[in-house]
Amino acid sequence: MFRDPPTLDPHLTTDNISGALVNEVYSGLVNVDLDLNVVPDLAETIDVSDDGRTYTFHLRSNAKFHDGKTVTAPDVKWSLERVTNPETQAPVAAQYLSDIVGVTEKLNGSASSIEGVRVVDDRTIEITIDAPKSYFLAKLTYPTAFVLDRDNIEGKGNDWLRQPNGTGPFKLAQYDIGEILRLERNDNYYRKLAYLDEIDFILSGGTAMLMYENNEIHLTGVGIGDLDRVLDPSEPLNAQLQTAPSNFSVDYIGLNVEQPPLDDPKLRLALNLAFDREAIATQVLSNLRTPANGIIPMGFPSYNTNLSGYQYDPEMARQLLKESKYGNDLDNLPRITLNISGSFGANVPLDLEVILQAWEQELGIQVDIQQTEWATFLQDLHARRYQMFTIAWGADYPDPENFLDVLFYTGSDNNQTNYSNPEVDALLEQARVEGDQAKRFELYNRIEQMILDEAPWVPLWNSGESYLLLKPEVKGYYLTPMTIPKYRHVYIIN
Repeated sequence: MFRDPPTLDPHLTTDNISGALVNEVYSGLVNVDLDLNVVPDLAETIDVSDDGRTYTFHLRSNAKFHDGKTVTAPDVKWSLERVTNPETQAPVAAQYLSDIVGVTEKLNGSASSIEGVRVVDDRTIEITIDAPKSYFLAKLTYPTAFVLDRDNIEGKGNDWLRQPNGTGPFKLAQYDIGEILRLERNDNYYRKLAYLDEIDFILSGGTAMLMYENNEIHLTGVGIGDLDRVLDPSEPLNAQLQTAPSNFSVDYIGLNVEQPPLDDPKLRLALNLAFDREAIATQVLSNLRTPANGIIPMGFPSYNTNLSGYQYDPEMARQLLKESKYGNDLDNLPRITLNISGSFGANVPLDLEVILQAWEQELGIQVDIQQTEWATFLQDLHARRYQMFTIAWGADYPDPENFLDVLFYTGSDNNQTNYSNPEVDALLEQARVEGDQAKRFELYNRIEQMILDEAPWVPLWNSGESYLLLKPEVKGYYLTPMTIPKYRHVYIIN
């Protein structure tokens, strides 16, 4: 069971739903393998200059688009020029590509092409970045840097998305909004071909568990309502239960620090201290989530085991609220609206209901809820229209820069809280070019604590172990903590 992706254009992708599908239909110069290592993809080999600034990518001789046309270095350059064209309005192009010399100028309209991208010959492209950065290749694994076919796109508006000519292991065969999205194997794929002829992602309503039990689908996640049953060893489905590792993600409530009353750091800290994360994780979420101590998820590079996080302290929360600039007139506190994704009238997640009740009970702060369909929610989120919102951030690549820099650097595309601290910015800039990993991670630990002290987020949960049901005939389905291309490894035995 899936849901409709907000987009199937890699250059407009910002979410995990779109990303999971885009990763199967398209590809880039590099990608992330099953062990979460950055590896060549369309590129066969990569040379790096002695100063760490110039990357030379040598393309595979057999790299082809779905229609069999050879992928060339000019295709790579055109794709990078497209995603950085202001008219494309790629939401995160600056975030993932601005290390490349000339991308900032291209995005702001002061340059017509990217200075740091050069076609050497049909199979060789050279990319120059502004400073040596250990994470640069990892950023190229995000769909923003994927290669598209110019002939497939130009002059066709959005019609090309009905039959995109990608380079991935699968191609789009059918997409009926709200019903089904079907991928079929790309027989022109340049690496080992996928085993499966096709994959159906069911988008329509209905009960996933019932469909699974009726043998209509091969896999489904297990929700809280079904967990006790399938965990019972006497239950026939128990033998098909799979345990997935914790995702490198964090669920949080974002606070727009420019909108009253969330413009006061003491009020924001009060919100963080006024509810019991441990109790909610245990009693409401059945330990499927673990309380997030900070921004970096557990097990992720640079995760700080010494970080204590926000401990439940309602008395301190009330004191901080009194000390805030709104403390003398709480009866006239500006109203707060929490925006969440979901159709109008859909059930509000129970953990959020408990948190909002705690805020009202402990602080006297009432919060309204507004639900918005997922694609519109993302658009409004990137436009920074929300006063308060809840979402999860999952790692795009295994580097702390992907959390702390991407989400909190002043003006970053994904800084939806409008957080800004010149000292944090300076340390983030220092961490970008620090060559010693231990020193770099120390910088990120310091940065994370500084951000938490100002509380632009209410960190909620890291994913604990999650559960899914998988038919016994399905093999090669790898459970990974990040969104990566993986369906070409899946096969079914009779």
